[in-house]
Amino acid sequence: MTRLIVLLLVVVLGVSGCGGSGLYGAPLPGGADIGGRPIRVTAEFADVLDLVPQSSVRLNDVPVGRVEGITLSPDGSVALVDLVINGDARIPGNARAELRTASLLGEKFVALGVPPGAAPVGSLREGDRIPLAETRRHPEVEEVLGALSLLLNGGGLAQLRDVIREVNAATGGNEPQLRSLLGRLAELTGRLDAQRATIVRAIDALGRLSTSLAGQTDHITVALDQLGPGLKVLEEQRTDLVSMLKALDRLSGVAVSTVNRGRDDLLADLRALRPTLRELAKAGDDIPNSLQMLLSYPFPDYALKSLKGDYFNTDVRLDFDLNQTLGNLLRSSQPIVPIPGSPAQPLPIPNLPAPLGLQPPAGSDPSSAGTPRKGLEDLLSPLTGGSR
Repeated sequence: MTRLIVLLLVVVLGVSGCGGSGLYGAPLPGGADIGGRPIRVTAEFADVLDLVPQSSVRLNDVPVGRVEGITLSPDGSVALVDLVINGDARIPGNARAELRTASLLGEKFVALGVPPGAAPVGSLREGDRIPLAETRRHPEVEEVLGALSLLLNGGGLAQLRDVIREVNAATGGNEPQLRSLLGRLAELTGRLDAQRATIVRAIDALGRLSTSLAGQTDHITVALDQLGPGLKVLEEQRTDLVSMLKALDRLSGVAVSTVNRGRDDLLADLRALRPTLRELAKAGDDIPNSLQMLLSYPFPDYALKSLKGDYFNTDVRLDFDLNQTLGNLLRSSQPIVPIPGSPAQPLPIPNLPAPLGLQPPAGSDPSSAGTPRKGLEDLLSPLTGGSR
């Protein structure tokens, strides 16, 4: 019997001497199968509670590894849990680690899984680390019972009873008003829901405005710094400003009184102007067209384009007809003014031969009888090209 006890002590001491973890380093029967190529990853926890090495690591409630060790970070802020996981488990790279309890008073284990609503990305590799933001733990039974005892003993349960009693006293007998209030609240929420797109646009515009204001922080700071001296100047001139506003008030009163007194005369003047304005409207474009001659009278405004310095350009069109000119000279009834130094009587114009002359038409001037107009045209036809 003594030998058996000594043998057991030797075995225990030998096992405890193997490695720094003692019995925790010895494999336990019935643990998770880590396969032939396990991988080791590290998970950061703010609090591991009573998690111990050799605890199970599960993926979808299936054991895929075990906890190999638990240490503190160099700064002592988080607990580093080393996990040994079966390399064939295909755990996503964005997996989240949670510390759960197998039963109400059961052992702790590490549960791996993808965050809700996220798709698996990649896979865990040797040496990966699950950050503190991706780890969490469920509340302990002791914590739940402690919070419940705090509520029941020294919590706000008694105050809750007082609140319920006061609410009953306030609402008692006011059911119609409460029903109307609820109806109005429902109407308000309905209108707000109908204006949801407008509210969203307003919020977005407010966000853009805040961004713009954030970009103009320096200018706003300068404006606020200079606002103080401006307000000081206004404070110094407050008496003058008040006097000016009072005078402006009196002026407006006098102006209103003047307008009211002269309203009838003003309306009469406007009625008297009505015929004049009506005639001006009838004139239409004649008035601006006539004003074109005002600056260039007696020439039209087009004549100003021909004025070049000290000379004037003009366009002249002459319609010269020798037959008509000679005919006008021969038919002219104006006396011929003698030239100084010439005989007193003008030179007589000889009559043309009889075959060339024509009798004047009936009803013509007798003084023009015998005027050989047709014969003259025939004589001058070689000069005028045969055309009148």
